[in-house]
Parts: sequence; C-alpha cells; structure tokens
Amino acid sequence: MAANASRQLARSALRASTRSAFAAPVARQAFRQQGRRFYSSEPPKASGSSTWLWLSGLAVAGAGGVWYYTQEGGVSAGSTPKVFTPTKEDYQKVYNEIASRLEENDEYDDGSYGPVLVRLAWHASGTYDKETGTGGSNGATMRFSPESGHGANAGLKAARDFLEPVKEKFPWITYSDLWILAGVTALQEMQGPIIPYRPGRSDRDVSFCTPDGRLPDATQGGKHLRDIFGRMGFNDQEIVALSGAHALGRCHSTRSGFEGPWTFSPTVLTNDYYKLLLDEKWQWKKWNGPAQYEDKTTKTLMMLPTDYVLIQDRAFKKHVQAYAKDNELFFKDFSKVVSTLFELGVPFAEGVQPFVLKPTWDESK
Repeated sequence: MAANASRQLARSALRASTRSAFAAPVARQAFRQQGRRFYSSEPPKASGSSTWLWLSGLAVAGAGGVWYYTQEGGVSAGSTPKVFTPTKEDYQKVYNEIASRLEENDEYDDGSYGPVLVRLAWHASGTYDKETGTGGSNGATMRFSPESGHGANAGLKAARDFLEPVKEKFPWITYSDLWILAGVTALQEMQGPIIPYRPGRSDRDVSFCTPDGRLPDATQGGKHLRDIFGRMGFNDQEIVALSGAHALGRCHSTRSGFEGPWTFSPTVLTNDYYKLLLDEKWQWKKWNGPAQYEDKTTKTLMMLPTDYVLIQDRAFKKHVQAYAKDNELFFKDFSKVVSTLFELGVPFAEGVQPFVLKPTWDESK
C-alpha cells in the first residue's frame, strides 16, 4: 500500500511535466532503490456468470452494438427482449472500472497493469495486413490457440485475465472493443496523450486467427521494421512514433527472453525513450540471454536491436531526435498513429465517430 501511495504521489508530480515540451524523467536513484518486483502472469479470475445474450450474427450498429436481454437474466420463450445500445457514458463507466484496477496488485511488475494492457491492444491490432484485409483488432482472436500461443504474445494471458472481471461486469462490450478500450485507458492513465476511441468491433471465432510472424521480431533490423509496419501501411515517422510506447513496461526473460525496462519510469509515458536512446552510451549485455543492449552508466536499462536501429538508420534517427526534443510533438504524433493502429481493419458502422473518454486524473468538468 505504501508503494502504491508513493507511486500516486510521484505521478501527480510528473503530470505537469509530462505535458510540457520537455518531460522530466523520474530520478534514477529513486528507481534503483525501488528494487525488483515479482512478476505475476496469472491474475485471479473473478467468478460469476453473464445474464446477457449475444445474438448470433448481430450487426454492429450505432455507438458500438445492440444487446438484447430480459429482466429475468436471459431471453426466454414468449418474452420481449429489450434493446440496449451503449452510449459514450457507458464506455466511460468501463474506462473508469479499468482505471480503478490498474494498480490493484502492488506485486505485479512495477505495480501497474497499464503497460501489459497497452501491449495487449497493440498486439491485437498489429496483425493487420492491408493487402488481404485480415488481422487487426476486430475479432479478438488472441483468445484462441494458436494465436494465443504465438511467441510475440507470451505473457499476454495476464492482460486478458485481468479484463475478465470487467467483461463480466459489462457483458455488452465485445472483447475486441474491450481490449482496445483497455489500451486507451492505460495510455491516458499513465499520463499519456488523449487517445480518441471508436467502438464497433465484433468478436470472431478461431477460424479468423492470424498466422504467426506478423508482429515485430525484436532481434531484427531496419528492413524488418519497414516490412512489418509497411504491411500495415505505416511510414518511417509513424514507425518511430509507435516505438515510443517502449517508454512503458519492461521485458521478461520468462516471456520474450529479453530482460529489463527501457526507461527509469516504466509506468509513465514520456519521450524519455528517445532521450535515452540518444543520450546514453549503449553496449551489448553480457549474459546468457538473447542479444540486447544495456546502458553503460547503470546497467539497469535495456534496448532491443529493433530499438537501437532507430538511431543507426538516418531516416529513423531524424524522427528520434525530433521527439527527444519535443514531448508535445511526440504526444501529438503518437496519439494520431496509435489511434490508426487500433482501428486497422475494423468495419465501423456508418456514422460512428471517435470520441474522447475522460481520464480519472482530469479534474475539469
């Protein structure tokens, strides 16, 4: 509890600076003294059963879907089902529920489920192929094998399990909309930019699972990044902007094989990722794991080969330099490109527009 209160205080202090042009990083000494935490990969599941009925083949409409139910808890013979069309206020309730639970387990990673929820939303979306129109966040097919077992998705069961109680409390929301909403919630609650959210995704069955190999391979270089992101329709600037999400979270040797955080404040989104890439001296880590970089100064931070290539490649590096100098520019570009990522391949109903969900730290009316 004390650690949780300390984080809340630290984030309040960081809030103003992360929204200025130059965000101040968390003090390194404080980070080192925090110590390592246990890594929970199996959050407890809540019990209970849904009393709602999803009608097979129902077309998504309005603000994200229409649900039918009866006051008795189901649709029975001779009953007249009621229609429930979720509004922005309903999605705000889901947002608030997720936000209230982000730091419920002080022993999980750095005390927040935020980074792993961002990763879930990212990996659910990053399978899109613009040539075939397959993949993307529509479907939530990571619920099924073999996609759930793809190497790039290792450890994401923790995020999916974390969201199960939310799904049970708000059974009208699809898994695919919930996963993206969780990513939006996490980014905004971790002091990131406002991310417009648009509902309207439907859940699909196992036959829609995407093949392995569509997500980035961290051991590769610039050509691989351009191939993977180009398949989704992104250019060099957008690749660098999306890579800024690595300011959050850490790698786990038990999941990806890599180990360590990218920044000294892994639960607060800033442009420190870019600053550290440019300002720190990086060397190969001497260990028995896969090739990764570590900072020479503290040897507590890491960079992946796909991170370091961003300053080795001239076309990438100019964008790294721009974002390192200007946090507001990073936030503006990141918000735009991550919104695009989250919507790739989604057949939104006509007239459905994105809207903004209010962060819990926003005290304005």
